[in-house]
Amino acid sequence: MTKRFINSVIIGWFAISATAAAGQSDEVLTSPDGRLTISVGCDKGTPVYGVEYDGITFIKPSPLGLKTNVGDFTSGMAMNISETTSTDKVKAEYSLPNIKKSHVDYNANRREFSFTKDGKKAFDVIFEVSDNNVAFRYRLHPQDKALCCVIEKETTGFTMPDGTTTFLCPQSGPMGGFARTSPSYETPYTLDDAVGKNGWGNGYSFPCLFRNGDKGWTLISETGISGDYCASHLACESGAKYVIAYPHPGEMNGFGSATAAIMLPGMTPWRTITVGESLAPIVETTIPFDVVKPLYEASKKYDYGKGTWSWIIKMDSSCSFEGQKSYIDFAAALGYESVLVDALWDSRIGYDKIEELARYGKTKGVDLYLWYNSNGHWNDAPMGPRGVMSDIVKRRKDMAWMQKIGIRGIKVDFFAGDKQETMRLYHDILADANDYGILVIFHGCTLPRGWERMYPNYAASEAVLASENLHFSQGSCDTEAINACIHPIVRNTVGSMDFGGSALNRYYNSANEPRGSKRVTSDVYALATAVLFQSPVQHFALAPNNLTDAPSWAIDFMKGVPTTWDDIKFIDGYPGKYVVIARRHGDKWYVAGVNAMKEPVKLDVKLPMISAGDMLTVYADNASLEGSVKDVKLNKKQTVSVTIPCNGGFVAVN
Repeated sequence: MTKRFINSVIIGWFAISATAAAGQSDEVLTSPDGRLTISVGCDKGTPVYGVEYDGITFIKPSPLGLKTNVGDFTSGMAMNISETTSTDKVKAEYSLPNIKKSHVDYNANRREFSFTKDGKKAFDVIFEVSDNNVAFRYRLHPQDKALCCVIEKETTGFTMPDGTTTFLCPQSGPMGGFARTSPSYETPYTLDDAVGKNGWGNGYSFPCLFRNGDKGWTLISETGISGDYCASHLACESGAKYVIAYPHPGEMNGFGSATAAIMLPGMTPWRTITVGESLAPIVETTIPFDVVKPLYEASKKYDYGKGTWSWIIKMDSSCSFEGQKSYIDFAAALGYESVLVDALWDSRIGYDKIEELARYGKTKGVDLYLWYNSNGHWNDAPMGPRGVMSDIVKRRKDMAWMQKIGIRGIKVDFFAGDKQETMRLYHDILADANDYGILVIFHGCTLPRGWERMYPNYAASEAVLASENLHFSQGSCDTEAINACIHPIVRNTVGSMDFGGSALNRYYNSANEPRGSKRVTSDVYALATAVLFQSPVQHFALAPNNLTDAPSWAIDFMKGVPTTWDDIKFIDGYPGKYVVIARRHGDKWYVAGVNAMKEPVKLDVKLPMISAGDMLTVYADNASLEGSVKDVKLNKKQTVSVTIPCNGGFVAVN
């Protein structure tokens, strides 16, 4: 038999198998390469779907449905075959400078599955299936004369196969943590945990990673939310079944609805599923950006790049005119483009002196980012400027002032959860900032959901246990490498992550003396995370003393490391244990890895994208975490042999 005939038989068998999994349906959709199959149908009046890859179940038959104030569309439903579309091919290409891959060719197959209740059109489920990726959302139809509705609950489920383990970040409860600022996606992950748990009682923050035994991996998230819907997370309903969960009513100090309001006909956000035999499709996916579109034109060409940031090492005391001036000088010495002036500048420096500081920065080729509190009325974070970003008049007045004095961007902190009211604030800040040519970074915030493509002036979000925790807690320092082996495989896969790391101080204090928290990772580890953590704007945790007390090779690397990338390749790794990823900027590949396990990791790193015989500059650690740099020639097998000690790293650059 020919190979083509065998493949067609296999693909047909997958389709039949997936059909059986969904119950009463023979409606399927496959990926362009034929390996990924979704099945959609009705099981006793409940819309259901399932996902298989190479004939292996990754999502068991799981419910679809919406409960609204104009109808309960979770039961008593029927698939309307006559209104269900045939397969359409989706082909698109786009370029973005601020994601993991600068140019994307998107190829997918699309079908719209129509469902009715009592003979009336209820909703369509729109599926787009690309190689390794599934994206789907609902189109809800008008009901009688109702042209708007509240979606009270979404019953979309994700039922995992037997033997699945989880890599999840618990969603924190409302109005907890520092100054009652939670949830802000800043909780530690559980690794290789059993299904059937529900975090700390509130489910799990997106993205959510699952291991399908030795068969592969599944990543679940959502994308395409602006100010028109609430953000969601996953909750474990029972056993291995996880469902979409809306925000907690207590978020935003109890103000605003925990449901979603839309006009009719109207769309819900995209739910996304990425599957693969290895972690490569997870790490390399662009699905959060593939299915969304820009919401407006960029008002200017936005510049990203590297910057310095005094607060992470020197804390609030560094927020002074002279303190920030010294960091402008430091940034200039590094060849960096910006300085982040953190909280309290309004009272400790003042608007007039910020103008002077901005003028001084211009003479050095260094722009400023200014920190703002998002707050109005939803938490107790006292730092200023406060009450500006939450008020459209004050916000636009400050943005006009920033445009006048040449401020490059803002970092807005301390949001209030995931309610539609809060998501509208993100949307409004971004749209207003674009009017004034200002880049936006969010902290104390939710996960970005396709925003790099939707908002041309969006830079990055924190939404992770970031570097500030290293300053505040020795425990965070002790687990730093573990988290670095999680974030590139989970959190950073779906959106830019503003971590603020790569410290070269041994101690987190301004004198770099033995007090406070101590960094236990190596200098090479710091270089590696500058590559592993993707964000187009990086304010690194470097300090002026590093110009003399850090190895010259480390400073030279940090001077030249890019923050924007043209391509990405997952090389090797396991969440929480070790990770090796390659990123390309222009024609230069940066291959970086770190290890969190007690025993050294010995790897033969295969680099097929680099020609045999090419010279590599390799930064590596010995067993004592002492780093060094040397040039090596890539062998005929295109492999580099590396040994990474615990809390150490390596970087290879062609």
